Amino acid sequence: MKKIGLMSDTHSYLHPQVFKYFEGVDEIWHAGDIGNTELADQLEAFKPFRAVYGNIDGADLRVRYPLNQEFELEGVKVLITHIGGYPGKYAAGIKELLLKNTPKLFICGHSHILKVMPDPALQLLHMNPGACGQQGWHKVKTLLRFELAAGNISNLEVVELPK
Repeated sequence: MKKIGLMSDTHSYLHPQVFKYFEGVDEIWHAGDIGNTELADQLEAFKPFRAVYGNIDGADLRVRYPLNQEFELEGVKVLITHIGGYPGKYAAGIKELLLKNTPKLFICGHSHILKVMPDPALQLLHMNPGACGQQGWHKVKTLLRFELAAGNISNLEVVELPK
């Protein structure tokens, strides 16, 4: 079993409570718009870290992280990208990527809207952790925590960071 901490859209701001809420996770995943390498360095020093770059990320982060992360962990095939949309309204090219790679878990960021929903047509679970940075119109900073084990996704928790 692996415990995952999921975040997105930090935009160069790392809320100090992230370390508290991700203390018990095995890995941290970031769905893009990291902002700067210092933030990525802090997270990498804290826990094993997987990330994709977002539309605001510069060349320094784009050489370090891919546009898309595809991997399998604990029997769950995962695809992470920054601009992905959601079931019924996928971003350009995403549905084709999902059909080609058939993940069980599809993660994106970008919208700053926390959303977890199934896609029955593609038989996957979509997650967007919302945003936990300062920039953007979101009023609440959010993170997700969940577990992967034996091909299943379970124990999903939404974390609202204090103001």
